[in-house]
Amino acid sequence: MDLAALQGIYCGPAPDPAGLWSRWNLDPALLAALSLMAVSVRRKPMALSGVAVLAVAFVSPLCALSAALFSARVVHHVLLVAVAAPLLAAGMAKGTARSTVLAFVAATAVLWLWHLPAAYDLALGNIAVYWLMQASLLGTAVAFWASVLHPAQPPHLAIMATLGAFVQMALLGALLTFAPEGLYAIHTTAPMAFGLSQLADQQLGGLIMWIPAGLPFLVIIGLIGRRGWRRLGALA
Repeated sequence: MDLAALQGIYCGPAPDPAGLWSRWNLDPALLAALSLMAVSVRRKPMALSGVAVLAVAFVSPLCALSAALFSARVVHHVLLVAVAAPLLAAGMAKGTARSTVLAFVAATAVLWLWHLPAAYDLALGNIAVYWLMQASLLGTAVAFWASVLHPAQPPHLAIMATLGAFVQMALLGALLTFAPEGLYAIHTTAPMAFGLSQLADQQLGGLIMWIPAGLPFLVIIGLIGRRGWRRLGALA
């Protein structure tokens, strides 16, 4: 698929590296949606930080770059499911604790589904499907983290669920890293403008998903462990 085919993708194709920082996405509908979200959670600092992360993902030049590079798309997805989602979930009204197992299965299934080559290429080539991808990734991730971070969730189970979420993402990353050929037709030629082959770009994306993406999960595990330690201290 050539660069001309990328013209219809949301955010459009990334320009040459020298012009990348001029590619801010100022879509009025997107800015309005983010503004409404920010106003609705303005008294909840964690959730407001989550909206800021969404702005980085969709407004900054990362949006344009992720139209061309699979590795940038991986960064985009990690920001959604492992940074913005837990921040939004932490700022939500807690309500009744829900099944972590069901939330884990749903979030995992959605993540793997959208990384199937046919589904991925369809999403990047069609704006409506693109937003279905984004909404489902973010929505299932928020539901998962809301369950994990619920005050009633035993810390050891929350840690196990968080570790499981990272392991399944790392497994997907490993499979992409060691795939013998490029899987996504939408990224066949676009990475060449950035000095990468299709396969090298995919391998870089897999490595990001496999290793650096674990950092937010480790931070969350640490915070859950600290909460559990404080709970034990209060009972002593």
